[in-house]
Amino acid sequence: MTDTARQAVLEVNGIEVIYNHVILVLKGVSLTVPEGDIVAILGGNGAGKTTTLRAISNLLKGERGEVTKGSIEYRGERVEDLGPAELVRRGVVQVMEGRHCFAHLTIEDNLLTGAYTRSDKGEIAASLDKVYSYFPRLKERRKSQAAYTSGGEQQMCAIGRALMSRPKVVLLDEPSMGLAPQLVEEVFHIVQSLNENEGTTFLLAEQNTSVALKYANYGYILESGRVVMDGQAHELADNQDVREFYLGIAGGGRKSFRDVKSYKRRKRWLA
Repeated sequence: MTDTARQAVLEVNGIEVIYNHVILVLKGVSLTVPEGDIVAILGGNGAGKTTTLRAISNLLKGERGEVTKGSIEYRGERVEDLGPAELVRRGVVQVMEGRHCFAHLTIEDNLLTGAYTRSDKGEIAASLDKVYSYFPRLKERRKSQAAYTSGGEQQMCAIGRALMSRPKVVLLDEPSMGLAPQLVEEVFHIVQSLNENEGTTFLLAEQNTSVALKYANYGYILESGRVVMDGQAHELADNQDVREFYLGIAGGGRKSFRDVKSYKRRKRWLA
């Protein structure tokens, strides 16, 4: 897998997820996240990326979903039956797709809600200062209501709020969604800095394959609820199929992803 010398902090073992007792969404998904790595889950809409993250963070019940097969382990202990709050206390926190900042609260109040599992005011203040050191723009806007900040600032706020719980693993869902390319690079650069300087492990779901593979150590490509390919990020970026179907590069020119039948991709990759 990614680096056999590193211990796996998170392991997903052949999980199946069903919604409303009838809709099978994940079909035996397995992945490993080594401690201290950035691992990317890639794929188009409906591939199962968000469902995988929500299965790990146990947020499926609110959408009438459940893990019906397989197991999820955090530091060697099965956690698929733990509640979301207990997972946060143990060090696993998710940044939801679409940011979900509290619109009527200030940026600083949004950040402080991320420390709801903590009680030491001095340590919370120190964590807030650290978040501001990584997101100086948030410090400038700390008294502004989240509703009146930009999409990029709200994404930074959502990540910063997650960091206030002092997580070991951050599940990051579609961080590039709705952001200008320059802001996407800025957000991913901060993720990389947090990974390198704080040792925070990231498992991110992303449709922007090129930027995800630029910053990740390892990647898994999902299609129709199954892992169809995985490998080191640089190997996936150089893979002909990935370049053609997810980076839009075919030979010397570009090819529309819409022109390629999905069953051909699966047959080609699984052969």
